[in-house]
Amino acid sequence: MSDNELELDELGPDGDPAAPVGDEGEKTATDLAPIFDVPVSISAVLGRATLSVSQLLQLNSGSVLELDRRVGEAIDIYVNNRLVARGEVVIVEERLGVTMTEIIKDGDTQV
Repeated sequence: MSDNELELDELGPDGDPAAPVGDEGEKTATDLAPIFDVPVSISAVLGRATLSVSQLLQLNSGSVLELDRRVGEAIDIYVNNRLVARGEVVIVEERLGVTMTEIIKDGDTQV
């Protein structure tokens, strides 16, 4: 076999050459240090509503907008527009906050 040929056990699951052995050590927080300053956008969505333009134009100060969630139901937490968790609204020193109650794994992002 030539130097350019790979044996079957040297291929990864996609048929690409596998990563070199020994590069799979445990990762620590220090390994992520280069991305600590990358900004992310976090949104806590209390609920949603669908309105026509005419209904939207009728809203004014004091109008009540009914959302699709019930009191006490979990809210959705998005990071960069991707659902990552569900949580509850809490009050922290006279400010609203969110506590995460459930982390959403990949594939579980039912919106």
